[in-house]
Amino acid sequence: MSPLADDLARLVGADWVEAPVADRGWLQDGTESAAVVGAAEAVVRPGTAEEVRDVVRWAGAHRVPLVPRGGGTGYAAGAVPVLGSVVVSLDRLRSVRERRPERWSIAVEAGVTTAEVRRLAREDALWFPPDPGAGEQSQIGGNVATNAGGPHCFKYGVTGRWVMALEAVLGTGELVRTGAGLPKDVSTLDLRSLLVGSEGALGIVTAVWLRLIPEPEARLPVLAVFGSARDGADAVSLAMASGVVPSALEFLDRGAIEAARATYPGVLPADAEFAVLAEADGTLTGATAERDLIADMLRPTASDLIAPGPDEAAPIWAWRDGVSLGVLARHGGKLSEDIAVPVDRLAEAVLAVRALGDEIGLETTSWGHAGDGNLHASFMFDRSDPRQLERATAAAPRLFALARSLGGSITGEHGVGRFKAEAAAEQDPALLAVQARLKAVLDPHGIMNPGAKVPPG
Repeated sequence: MSPLADDLARLVGADWVEAPVADRGWLQDGTESAAVVGAAEAVVRPGTAEEVRDVVRWAGAHRVPLVPRGGGTGYAAGAVPVLGSVVVSLDRLRSVRERRPERWSIAVEAGVTTAEVRRLAREDALWFPPDPGAGEQSQIGGNVATNAGGPHCFKYGVTGRWVMALEAVLGTGELVRTGAGLPKDVSTLDLRSLLVGSEGALGIVTAVWLRLIPEPEARLPVLAVFGSARDGADAVSLAMASGVVPSALEFLDRGAIEAARATYPGVLPADAEFAVLAEADGTLTGATAERDLIADMLRPTASDLIAPGPDEAAPIWAWRDGVSLGVLARHGGKLSEDIAVPVDRLAEAVLAVRALGDEIGLETTSWGHAGDGNLHASFMFDRSDPRQLERATAAAPRLFALARSLGGSITGEHGVGRFKAEAAAEQDPALLAVQARLKAVLDPHGIMNPGAKVPPG
C-alpha cells in the first residue's frame, strides 16, 4: 500500500480502504452514460461520524482533496472524483439514530437510502414526501447535499424542507450538529440551510433529523394527453389557477412519451405530443373532488384523459418513474440537463429544446416537473459514436443560455456538480464572491469537493 493508503487504514481500518482504485464504479456517478469517469488515489469508507472527522482532518493537514459520495445517482458529476483526490463513501453510515413517531420525526445516518427512510416512516404510519429518482440507491446524505426534489415536491417541497437538524463534518475538521431536531428553532445562524444543497463543497453530512407527516388516505392521478406542447402547457397553467394544489404535476413531451410508450399500463394515442400527469391527495372524498376539478381544467383541450381509481395509481407512477430509463435505452446514451423556467414559459422551453436537437442532428426530449417549470432536457445519442457525444456536450451551454433567456435557472434540482461549474461561474460577481468567502471560512484548505458547486476564486 502507498503511504496515503497506510494513513487512511490507520484511521478506518485496512478493510475499508481501496488503493489503488480497482473498481471503476467509484469513479463515476449517474453521468456514466455520458462517458464521464474520474480518477482518485483511494476510496475510504468510514464507519462512524468520528472516522469521517478524522479523515477530513488528515486531508486538511496533507492538503488532499476529498470527494464525498452517497449512492452515486447524481446527474451533475458531483460525485466524480478529480485527479489526486480521495473518495469518501458514506455507505457504511447506516444507523437509525432515533425513531420518534410521537414527534413525527426520524434521525438516520447519511448512508441510509431514500427508500429505506420511506419504509421506516410507513412502519410508523407516517410519510416522508420527497421522492427523488433511484430511491433504492440514492442515500439521504446525498439527497440533503443536493437538496433533491421529485414529483411530489410540487406540493410538499424539496428535501431541505423536511430537514430539522444535521450532523456534519465541516472542511475545518469540526464535527458539528445544527439545530435540536425540533420543528421550530431559531437559536443560531441557519447553518442547516447553508449545508443543504452545498454538494459537499463545505463539508460532509453524516446524519439527518427528518420531519415526517401522516400519509394521505388517498392518492388519485389524472393523465391528460394533448396534440401540442402549447395546449398541454396552457392546461398546466389552468390547473394551477384552479385553486387546487396538486400533490404532483408532471409532463412528458413527444420524445419522452415514445421512449416510455411500451411500459405504459394501457394505450396512449399514436399522435400524442404532450402529456400531463397530475395527482390529488388527502381524504378519499377530498382527493376525489380535487382530482375531478383538475381533470375539468385539463379536459377542454386534451385529446384523451383518464382518471384512474386508487388501486390503479401505482402502475401509472411506476410508468412515470421509468421514463428516464426508457430515454436512456432509446440509443444507449443520454445527456440530461435539468433546467428550470417560469411555468408560463414551459412550452417555449420544450419547443426550443426540440429545435436545438434538430439543429445538431440528435434526438431530444424533455420531461419533468411541470408545476415547477423544471425540465429534464435530454440529448439522446449512440455511445459507440463519440461524435454524437461531442455534439451533445457542446450543445449543453446553449440549454443553460436558453433557461436564462426565459428568466430561469441552469439547474432546478440536480445541482451544479462539475458539469455546470462553468455556467455557474457566469452568475452575479458579487454573489460569487460571497460564496467564495463562505467556502473559505468553512473549508479553509479548499479540500472539499473542489470545483463543485462553488466556482473557484
